[in-house]
Amino acid sequence: MLPRDNRLRRPAEFDHVVRQGRRAASKTLVLHLVGGSPSGCVKSELMASPRVGLVVGKVVGNAVQRNRVKRQLRHAARLRLAQLAGLSVVIRANPASASATSAELRRDFDRCLARTRDGSR
Repeated sequence: MLPRDNRLRRPAEFDHVVRQGRRAASKTLVLHLVGGSPSGCVKSELMASPRVGLVVGKVVGNAVQRNRVKRQLRHAARLRLAQLAGLSVVIRANPASASATSAELRRDFDRCLARTRDGSR
């Protein structure tokens, strides 16, 4: 589990990151990234914290598969929290993520993160 200060929780926060952020996609996931804190965040200490949200829909698979993918993506994000300082990130899982290994998900997360940080799509 990510610490509370490092999670996107409100629908408006997710919406802000998805609509305003840069995007990079891979076979297993789509990563949306925006600098700064999402609107609606008023605590100053949260503005410097990286914020991460996950979107794993039913298209990924049954509840067991979705929860496994969420655990793996949370772990990948937790490993990169230092690199995400001051950023808000939404990770959306694609159907291929259900059959991907943890290493593949981490690799795709890192590649998408590098592409969004560089500004390329």
